[in-house]
Order: sequence, then C-alpha cells, then structure tokens
Amino acid sequence: MTLIETTMQLRTVARPERAGPRIVALIPARNEGERIAAAIAGLQAQTRRPDQIIAVTNNCTDQHATRETARDAGAWVLDLHGVEGKKAGALNYALDEVLPGLADRDLVLIQDADTVLNPGFVEHAAAAMRRKVGAVGGVFYGEDGGGLLGQLQRMEYQRYAWEIGRRGGRATVLTGTASLFSVRVLREVRAARLDDRLPGGSGYYTIASLTEDDEITKAVKTLGYRTMSPAACMVTTEVMTSLPKLWNQRLRWQRGALENLRSYGLTKVTARYFGQQIMMGLGALAFAAFLWLTAWQIVLFGALAVSPFWTSLGLVFVVEKVASVWRAGWRSRLLAAVLVVELAYDLFQHAVYFRALIDLALRREERWTAT
Repeated sequence: MTLIETTMQLRTVARPERAGPRIVALIPARNEGERIAAAIAGLQAQTRRPDQIIAVTNNCTDQHATRETARDAGAWVLDLHGVEGKKAGALNYALDEVLPGLADRDLVLIQDADTVLNPGFVEHAAAAMRRKVGAVGGVFYGEDGGGLLGQLQRMEYQRYAWEIGRRGGRATVLTGTASLFSVRVLREVRAARLDDRLPGGSGYYTIASLTEDDEITKAVKTLGYRTMSPAACMVTTEVMTSLPKLWNQRLRWQRGALENLRSYGLTKVTARYFGQQIMMGLGALAFAAFLWLTAWQIVLFGALAVSPFWTSLGLVFVVEKVASVWRAGWRSRLLAAVLVVELAYDLFQHAVYFRALIDLALRREERWTAT
C-alpha cells in the first residue's frame, strides 16, 4: 500500500454503529517491528475498540518490518519518509490527514508503539471526557524485567500513579504513552498557535520541544481545559534496562520540561510547574547537604550521632516510601524499606536535574537520543 493510497483512505472514518463519538487511534512508530503488534492487539482487545487504528510509521530503517508487522496485526499504515520533527512531526502530518473526516465531538487516541493499554482504557478515557475536560492521559506502569533498575522504575511509576490518585485523577502531564484528545481541542490548539496565543509553531504538536507530551498538556490547560488521568486508564510501558539509556531518557524529559516552561513563561497555568521545579531543586540541594553533613560527622567523630527527633522523622519518611508502593508488591515494599538503594536512585535523578539546568543555562543544543 502506497502513501497516496493510505492517505486517501484515512480521510474517511466510518461512523460506528454504536451511539457516541468516533475514536481514531494513532500509533507513531519508528523501528518498532518487535513491539507494535502487541500495542495493536491491546487496542483490538479494548472493551470500546477504536473505530480505526492507524500506525504512523515515520522514517523507519528496519526494512519495512514496522510497517508490515502493523499491517499484519490489522492496522492501517501511514508510511512516512522525510517528515521532520520526529514523533511530533509525524503526528502533525497524520492529524492533518485524519481530522478533516472527524467532527468536533470525535476523539483521537495517541499511543506509543511500545505501550499496551489496559482493556478498559479507551472506554474509561472516553467516559471522562466531560465538564470541560479536553484530554485524558494514561496512568503508566512499568513492564516486567530490567533487573534492579527496572524495579526502581516500576516503583517510581507506582508512586506517580499514587500521587495522581491523591489529586483526584488530575493529570500533571498527558503521558505520551497513551492520551485521548477531543478533536475540538486539537483544532483549538492549532488555531491558537497560528494566532500566536500559544508558542510552538503552527502544528498540533510542537516540533521544537524534546517532550511534546508535556508541552501539549500546557497548551490544553492554557486554553482553559482540564486534563485527567483516571485510575482505570492503565498502560504498561517499557523500562530502561541500562543506566546510559535511563540517563538519556530522563535528561530528555527534564530538559524538555524546562524548555517548555521557558517558552510559556510564568502564567496561571505554569506557576504550579515552576513551583515543582523549584521544590525539586531545593530537595536535591537538601539531599546533597545531608550527605555532606553525614560524611563530615563520620570523618570528624568516627560515628553517627543518634537523634530521637531525626530518627523519628526518618521513620516517617520510610513509612511513606513503603506505603506509596504498597500495591506494587512485596519486592517494592522491601526495597523501599531498605531505603539506601532508592536514595542512590534519587541521587541519579538529581544529577539529571542539575545537568539539564546547566545545559539550559549554557544554551547547549537540545539533542534527542533514541532509547
């Protein structure tokens, strides 16, 4: 199937027999021949199946493996070559093809090719599209494997899900793993960019950001819409299996988040995000000071002094760590109780944060590294 034939067919999406909006799923993919079939199978197993599933293969170099695997799995394929802007550029092209055939009330699901959705994801996400909700993101959990590093990431993701639950399902970021958008909101985002009411160029997604999912969250909120992540909208995504891969992933996330804040400036919407970044920095400095004082005390006195107050405070900290990963199972609880391993993981995250700050301050070129 050629690009022209595929493009012509994408413009018309059949009206479902059931009442309600049409739902089109887009799966941007580059060299994902080993994983995209599982992502498509997850969509086909939904209690509310999308009316059309489209794999957007972009600049693949895997001898058509991604394209052919997606087609064999039952998806339409929009095979792109020469499109700039990586994932964001491919999505902009695909949305240009799909949206003319959709009504404002219809919905577009955008999902990563390395992600498998919980069977009820689409049904629950569509049900959450009410009361000025413009988009619904997934609550992501890490897949099995990856050894100790994978376990630490699963614990991190579990805590993120715990925090979302405590906020009543309000999404801080519309995760790129899987998010459902109102067609009306996508059109408004692009119109606002064209009118310079939003930064980021002229597309639905900005190709200027390393973290297009974080940026479009701010765009949707700036237009006055809410973003949600219901607990039932669970997705399983890959974990990084080596420190270099994890470093590259987190540096991209952190640098992208900082760049997006610089693009938007301080507004009513971004004030909370600025506060989060400031608290993250203060927490990293406090942790560094704690390590320095501990080392200084050991060198000076040869032992650590025991303080009832600080010991009690430390126990409260451990209890919170364990409680926040309780649903992740006994391995997570045990690792959280040990504490020292997670402190080393936190130190790694702090190093990423300061490296991103330094790169931003020195205006070093943003680089996207595949993980």
